[in-house]
Amino acid sequence: MTDLLLIDAMRERSNALAESLTAQGIGVKAADTIDNLALGQFDCLVIQRDELPEDISNLTAQLPVIVLAPNGTIKDAVTAIQLGARDYLEHPITTDELLASIERACAYPPSQKSVAAHGMELIGSSENIQTLRKRIEKVGPSDSPILILGQSGTGKELVARALHAASRRARAPMITINCATVPENLIETELFGIEPFGHAQSGGNGLVEAAHGGTLFLDEIAELSLSAQAKLIQVVQGENRKVGSARSKTVDVRLIAATHRDLQALTESGDFRSDLFYRLNVLTFHLSPLQNRDDDILEIGEWLLKQASLRLDKKGLTLGHAAKETMVAYHWPGNVRELSNAIERAVILSDDHNEITPSLLAIEPILKQTEPQASSETEATQTSLEDYFVRFVQDHQDQLTETELAEKLGISRKSLWERRQRLNIPRKKTRKRGPRLDTGANN
Repeated sequence: MTDLLLIDAMRERSNALAESLTAQGIGVKAADTIDNLALGQFDCLVIQRDELPEDISNLTAQLPVIVLAPNGTIKDAVTAIQLGARDYLEHPITTDELLASIERACAYPPSQKSVAAHGMELIGSSENIQTLRKRIEKVGPSDSPILILGQSGTGKELVARALHAASRRARAPMITINCATVPENLIETELFGIEPFGHAQSGGNGLVEAAHGGTLFLDEIAELSLSAQAKLIQVVQGENRKVGSARSKTVDVRLIAATHRDLQALTESGDFRSDLFYRLNVLTFHLSPLQNRDDDILEIGEWLLKQASLRLDKKGLTLGHAAKETMVAYHWPGNVRELSNAIERAVILSDDHNEITPSLLAIEPILKQTEPQASSETEATQTSLEDYFVRFVQDHQDQLTETELAEKLGISRKSLWERRQRLNIPRKKTRKRGPRLDTGANN
């Protein structure tokens, strides 16, 4: 069970948060102030921004720190992450969002230095994973840019974190941004910062400067606009120029980029700058899909089962023989992310069972298409849910925004993005629709 220290001077808010986390199997110690508390007994610290000491580097060196803020700003978030905070979350926040943040933070405690300890994707004894570990240890200490290629769910961010941990920058921050989740009209400000203009607008640093001395991980880099790609070339060369500034500033940042798309093909079509591609493609990691790593599936599954059982307070659960056979035989199109979801679902539904069965994993194909019918409506009904999703998005994405697509499908915009990644449906370029500013990427 995760032991968490919660610092919040507002007792009512603190009690409500502690109660919701305790109900999810988290051990919570709530306090008004961090003074005179022994931090070594806790796995993670969640602290309100107003309770932070001026220098939090001593805290972040001892345990993962998550900062909560009632009215957060990009500048505050960048500052907190520069000082070593693992996450910066703005109220209101759901229990699921906080649990996900805690899980990510606890996966990489400050004391972990070995590559093998940096995430479930590096678990395994196959030749593939052993080669990956050795290459990370060899390449990690360099400052050269790195490109990580692989399907969604293969663990590209985990490999990036392992590379950062193996580098000379391990004590500096690793800043992560998923380029697909930030609107095109905001991504340059988010990355490079903005120069103050007159008295009406305040400036601020971007994530590039937040990563100074450390590592900047750009996930789904293929989604960057050509304009942002051009500015990123300067960062590779050691300079950063804020939006609206005529001057560049020297930065010391190691770039790691990742994508599930074919960057070589995108450069040939003109959708990705060839000069940036060649600068990033100095050292390349090709991550193998899970279906090609039969020897690792059960090891990863066992690890995931242990973690989910601890998190959900389910004891004595084991993978049954039939479940193991099903796991090895399944093709895992969603890779480790899908395996993680299947294991967590099985643990939640296990009830009084001590053995995980194939029915609890629920990894059979959703539906198979039967004989074609003349009616297009009948045909759509008989295709799989995923086929319907793919067809609907492809048929309507030229006419609808991402927000409108999500509303039509009855899902959140975040879920729409996640399914795009899993099903490999590239997002169309943002359409201009007059002065309306669509900033609902995280809705």
